[in-house]
Amino acid sequence: MTDQLTLSNALRSETHDLHEVLDKRVMQLNPFADSEHYRGFLRMQLRLHTAAEPLYHNSNLLNLLPDLSGRSRLNAVLADCEDVELNKTLLSEDQRIASYIRIADEHEGIGWLYALEGSTLGAAMLLKHVKNQLNLSETFGASHMAAHSDGRATHWKQFKAMLDQLELTPAQREKAITGATQAFIFVTDAVNDVMIDDAIAS
Repeated sequence: MTDQLTLSNALRSETHDLHEVLDKRVMQLNPFADSEHYRGFLRMQLRLHTAAEPLYHNSNLLNLLPDLSGRSRLNAVLADCEDVELNKTLLSEDQRIASYIRIADEHEGIGWLYALEGSTLGAAMLLKHVKNQLNLSETFGASHMAAHSDGRATHWKQFKAMLDQLELTPAQREKAITGATQAFIFVTDAVNDVMIDDAIAS
């Protein structure tokens, strides 16, 4: 049962299937085939990070997760969008759609943050594709994929440790799981909405 697991393991267990479906769908759409495909990938990232940005400034969450404010990657995503010359109208549309997301409270927010922070590990593999296929880098076009100065694995382990030290009630844990589930569904919807599907395009 998830209430016998650490919070990070419960979140992982409850979102595993959604995570698998999302990863397979992203790679199926070949986001690094060319610049246009990559712009679609960035639009998905923009929606996710815009929707979650208020969490990084939430006073309740900052009390629970002290280093949270330094983990936001929205500015990096925006810089990448500018580097690849993402259409400003599309950028504004993605920000508008993301602004409609309402995360109920800090406990659902914990689940969203789990999904975002976990994505930094997978970014290592994605960054290799970006460098090899698009000639972009951590300093131009793919800065949101850059590793933290203390390393991806260390940064992720520190975040999980903070989660696992939280003293949540069973109801609060369920809210965190709900938030993580919402985050994965939101991203999957964004993938299907803005990333290029060659099967449809052709």
